[in-house]
Amino acid sequence: MEVIAALLMAALTVIIVLGFVFRAVGLSLVWYDEVASIGLCWLTYYGSALAALRGAHIGFPGIVNAFPPGLRVLSTIFAEAVVLAFFVILTVTGLEVLDILQGSTMVSIPSVSLVITQSVIPITAVLFIIAELLRFPEVLAAARGAGFEDHELKEALDTVSDAAPASGGTAR
Repeated sequence: MEVIAALLMAALTVIIVLGFVFRAVGLSLVWYDEVASIGLCWLTYYGSALAALRGAHIGFPGIVNAFPPGLRVLSTIFAEAVVLAFFVILTVTGLEVLDILQGSTMVSIPSVSLVITQSVIPITAVLFIIAELLRFPEVLAAARGAGFEDHELKEALDTVSDAAPASGGTAR
């Protein structure tokens, strides 16, 4: 996933630089806007799937940690079920969209099928499902144990402690 996201980022960077350079010399690329938009969508979808694999999406650990352990486990299972259901629906709907797009092509590059450009939706939905299933044992163990680590709070506290004077003296 990291390699895919990095390659998409590099490709999008090259496309944007090429678009800028060609526009600057007065030779605008016909396909630039459409391809850059699709590249940004792909980067967003694959990057989000990578974030899901790392457990880096927005959450509410403080709220969930306030629950007693039994309710924490139930709420975690419910949340995971809702997320999985959403991505199953997104996968099915994405496949239906691909069927509808059969025969359609990009405007600026008619040789490229929209099925290829929009395949990112069901593919990354499946990747999300896999990521959630891979992380589920870890998430369930955290819910059963001491609770979830609040990564944002930890990062904020680390930033504050890094900014504190190292000399041990008092700060004004």
